Amino acid sequence: MTSMQEATEVCIERMAAEDWPAVRAIYVEGIATGHATFEKSTPEWEVWDRGHLSECRFVARSSSEVIGWAAASPVSGRCVYVGVAEVSLYVAASMRGRKIGTRLLTRLIEESEALGIWTLQAGIFPENIASVQTHKRCGFRVVGVREKLGRMDGVWRDVLLLERRSRVL
Repeated sequence: MTSMQEATEVCIERMAAEDWPAVRAIYVEGIATGHATFEKSTPEWEVWDRGHLSECRFVARSSSEVIGWAAASPVSGRCVYVGVAEVSLYVAASMRGRKIGTRLLTRLIEESEALGIWTLQAGIFPENIASVQTHKRCGFRVVGVREKLGRMDGVWRDVLLLERRSRVL
């Protein structure tokens, strides 16, 4: 079976609370790479749930197994930023390189625009080349480098700031 055939057997669905154990496991895999997030552990469902927009959470499934996820969170509680959200995108290690992230991000973009979100942004470590490429493929552009934004294991890390402006809003 080719990667293209495998990708077509993937369906993108809204994330449900019952998906959290699988979503969390994929998040843990991302954390383990050292290039996905500054986080060292995942929060409990209730904390994660409060921090993400309920209408902009999706999972990729293959044979009922969650193999990736995408979600958006508000960048600020101020009303002027109601149309700006930050994207999180994770794909299971065994499924990377199959355009699943592109499919998830495309769905998230469509839903965010339907909700009136005009800007999506992402903070990505420069070393995470696959994630940068996926975001660019979906219309994001690098708008800057946040130099030495945070320390991870005693090492200062840069973060690329990417954004995508809606083409329909």
